[in-house]
Amino acid sequence: MIRPAIPADESRLRAIQSGALDDPWPGLLDVAIDGPPTVLVCDEGAGPLGYVLAVPDHPVAYVVELAVAPGVQGQGHGSELLGTLLEELGQSGFETVWLTARADDERVRSFYDGFGFSVEDDLPEHYNDGGAGVLLVRKL
Repeated sequence: MIRPAIPADESRLRAIQSGALDDPWPGLLDVAIDGPPTVLVCDEGAGPLGYVLAVPDHPVAYVVELAVAPGVQGQGHGSELLGTLLEELGQSGFETVWLTARADDERVRSFYDGFGFSVEDDLPEHYNDGGAGVLLVRKL
């Protein structure tokens, strides 16, 4: 089940963030759960298994983080989260979704390709460790 995040999810979301992301942004979760960023969680009854966080700047939304707990990755939770987010953004009148990914992460790039994202720009030294990124864009 996909639902909006609530304050009680915060500790679990932080654990998912630190366990699943190479370059997390912990401060973003401080404000995101109460909005205005959109945070959706995948919850099958025992608490969040993953989340997607998007910052709206109408008519564009920027997906800042999509993370699934390491023990349940590859089971479709990320696809469910991103699919629901894209649907909600489209219904809310957004026109474009942006996100960044590591340029050399073929698994992640393939995941986003499957949702119709395409490379808009190269981002040399985008990440804190100096790694290159790419800006991915999808029209809604």
